[in-house]
Amino acid sequence: MAANAGWKGLPWKLAAGAVVGLVLLFVLWTRDSGTPEASAPPPAPPAATAAAPAPQASPGPPAITASAPQPGAAPELLREPEPEPGEDVPQVHPVDLSVLRAKLPDNRYWELAAPTTDPDVLRRRVEDERRWNDAYGKVLSGEATEEEVRQYYAHRRAVSEDMIAFASTVLAEYGDRLPEQERGLYELSINMHRTRLKELPGQERDSLAHRQAQEQRRQAWRQGQQTP
Repeated sequence: MAANAGWKGLPWKLAAGAVVGLVLLFVLWTRDSGTPEASAPPPAPPAATAAAPAPQASPGPPAITASAPQPGAAPELLREPEPEPGEDVPQVHPVDLSVLRAKLPDNRYWELAAPTTDPDVLRRRVEDERRWNDAYGKVLSGEATEEEVRQYYAHRRAVSEDMIAFASTVLAEYGDRLPEQERGLYELSINMHRTRLKELPGQERDSLAHRQAQEQRRQAWRQGQQTP
């Protein structure tokens, strides 16, 4: 009885991991949103694993990036559905990650947020997080070059566009078969990333202006040092 319950819950755990990954990813980027005076960047998303014996491993609701909880997503939305008492048939989640990977092979979801326990993938995620954290630190301090500022915001733009594409494809292919909770989380992820895309141009302009002001201050200081 206990063994059956464990197997029945597994596909839903995998699905929840995929969704939580999407929303987590947004949270990471949200932590470093705003003008160059804002604070620090994001952590890396976690991952779920293996599937039940027969069913394929599939995703679930959208993910919010990293550690901090997302204000819009209530804890109950992240819970997996409870199996019906006395049910003996394993529940198979409708979303098939292998099908989605074939449709969106270059989407950054696979690299940044897809459920995994592969140590190489997890290591790359940590390295990627550290690299973009360092880039954001330079943007905040005004030490980044103009090209580095533009690269940073181009990366953030590409991540949000890919997360929207992934969640939209899930809803288009499986939306009518998803539990209402998960469908709502995918829709939440799309809305959050769309909002982020609207904010990025202004943030990029502010960062470039901040960089220019810092450069002018440095030049004025150097000239003052050279003046007898």
